[in-house]
Amino acid sequence: MSIYLGIDGGGSKTTCVVGDETSVLATATAGGMNLVRSGEAQARTNLHEVIRQACAAAKVDPSQITRACLGTTGAGRPEAAELLRKIVREVLPAEIKVVGDTVIALHAAFENGVGIVVIAGTGSIAYGRNQDGQTGRAGGWGYAISDEGSGQWIGRTAVSAVFRAHDEGESSRLFRLVCNAWGVNGIDEMVRVANAVPPPDFFALVPSVLEAADAGDALARSVITQAGTELATLAKIVIRRIFETQANVPLAMSGGVFRNSALVRQVFYNSVRSEHPDAKISSSVIDPVKGALALARAQS
Repeated sequence: MSIYLGIDGGGSKTTCVVGDETSVLATATAGGMNLVRSGEAQARTNLHEVIRQACAAAKVDPSQITRACLGTTGAGRPEAAELLRKIVREVLPAEIKVVGDTVIALHAAFENGVGIVVIAGTGSIAYGRNQDGQTGRAGGWGYAISDEGSGQWIGRTAVSAVFRAHDEGESSRLFRLVCNAWGVNGIDEMVRVANAVPPPDFFALVPSVLEAADAGDALARSVITQAGTELATLAKIVIRRIFETQANVPLAMSGGVFRNSALVRQVFYNSVRSEHPDAKISSSVIDPVKGALALARAQS
């Protein structure tokens, strides 16, 4: 029996799944493995850990893996793909396919078919394929300058909104929750943390922003609503770029921002359908690691 392994290497979490030809045997998670932000050493540590955990849970030895597929951001660069392949081979002596995180997400959503997947996790991007096999993307240019609607963007935008509200003499539940999340007392300490070098992990603020939004905080709901609108904009750009006939375009959502916020999903849905009323938007949030496992199963 052949055994396969798929990995979704995210900025904040790495997920690994082991399966045979038809079923999943085990799943494991570890920390993020973004080469640019975390560095090679951290990527190696987390990749090795998640592979070993998944194999142990599946009661298989890494040497029994027939093929593996790793999907992660930045894998489109040949040097990065080769480095990641080398790191995985240190614990997994198998045939290893390294692809972008968009590739495994699109495959999880549509296999080899037509559609667009919008990913909103630590970062954000929209990626799609049309009837002719042409692909297109929008967003995903990095936390500092892009990734609108992502977790990093939500955290950073929320802090900016808190400062603007402070300027206007307003207070909010969001302000108190950000203070608690960062362990600071008041606006001056928040300024120091927000402007630190290296910058703080704004993604870590997402649970606080979502909590405030769910409690009805107007400031937090404004940030989350804007996130949903930004993510819909990415989808619309890809629709315009690669679909000559912009009717009945299949769309899927992926990533923790979509999974953890009904408001983001609602705003995204309404914004896309306002311009493309017949768009086929899946209500479920897809799991990219399933695409990685499916690609590992596929013959190279």
